[in-house]
Amino acid sequence: MLSDTSYPVVKATLPVVGENIQEIARRFYAHMFGEHPELLDGLFNRGNQADGRQQQALAGSVAAFAGYLVNKPTELPDHLLSRIAHKHVSLGLHPDQYQIVHDNLMWAIVDVLGDAVTPEVAAAWDEVYWLMANVLINQERGLYEAVRLSPETVWRTWRVVEKIPETEDVTTFVVERVDEREVKRSLPGQYVTLRMEMPDGVLQPRQYSLTRADDGQHRRFAVKRVRGNGTPAGEMSTLLHETVQVGDEVVLSVPSGDVVLEYSDRPLVLASAGIGVTPMAGMLSHLVKDGSQRTVQFLHADASPETFALRGQIEEDLAALEDGSLKAWFEQPRAAGERAENEYEGFMDLRAVELPHDAQYYLCGPLPFMQAVRSALVARGVPPRDIQYEVFGPDLWLADFE
Repeated sequence: MLSDTSYPVVKATLPVVGENIQEIARRFYAHMFGEHPELLDGLFNRGNQADGRQQQALAGSVAAFAGYLVNKPTELPDHLLSRIAHKHVSLGLHPDQYQIVHDNLMWAIVDVLGDAVTPEVAAAWDEVYWLMANVLINQERGLYEAVRLSPETVWRTWRVVEKIPETEDVTTFVVERVDEREVKRSLPGQYVTLRMEMPDGVLQPRQYSLTRADDGQHRRFAVKRVRGNGTPAGEMSTLLHETVQVGDEVVLSVPSGDVVLEYSDRPLVLASAGIGVTPMAGMLSHLVKDGSQRTVQFLHADASPETFALRGQIEEDLAALEDGSLKAWFEQPRAAGERAENEYEGFMDLRAVELPHDAQYYLCGPLPFMQAVRSALVARGVPPRDIQYEVFGPDLWLADFE
């Protein structure tokens, strides 16, 4: 909770800070990387910086946290903080780095708002920052301790043992342990951070969902090649598809992510679009491995049957369950006479689905897809608490959603 001194100051200045938070975030990152260019070598993904998503995510999270302190002082945006903490641990973020962020963020606030930032205003927003930072530092400390690791030791070396083409643009990588130190097995729905050296010598991180339950010795993740089409092609995906071969070694972090399948007996609906299928496939694999008796509906939308990655694995896993089913929507479907009975034309339409009573829902895919599916579910009476979702890259939805 904010102190009695800072509360009225933050409440009075929150509107103007909120109006300018995007520009504050933009200048913050530019200034911080100018002062600390080493942060772009292994910690921050420059692709997310280039398209502005990282700035938007920071701006939204700071504004959302400050809004809670003012409007809901007895609560915290737990989902927002948990998601940030997991991402930080997956990157090996160190508590000391919060001071660097603080110094550059406060510089940006003054740079944008100028004389409006009196000593009292600066002190109040300093308190906001450290309240948020200390919550995150404590959460991250707990996550590190839970896996008996530190920011310096979350990374392990793995060797590529298979490259499996799934579609024209998606390839599954199967890796095996090289490092003899203990590794943490993944939970259903988690991701790992892959850190690789780019052609210019700079290390870049990228998160990939684990697509199968692992045995502690092997892991699987699928990579969609980002071709660009008028924008820069994906650095990491291009390198993985074109350069990394069987026998090469890669560095992965500890499995992370707070969107983890809850173990229960309730029916389950997994809804995905495009490469968003990957964490859903991972969850399904865990259910099969554990001999689950749950009713599972797998709903997927894609451009065409040929672009539906991991379909064979998903159909095999659903067949292994006592009550598993698949429905798929394709923008470019097969001819009417060639379509399977569980295939539909167009975008995912939940009106074609009889949803199970008291089900839990997990979503992953492009943001417009998840917004549409979540809205449709809520309109049909599904409690929002029963709908979880995963976003690839900085989460631009959660701060507004909180």
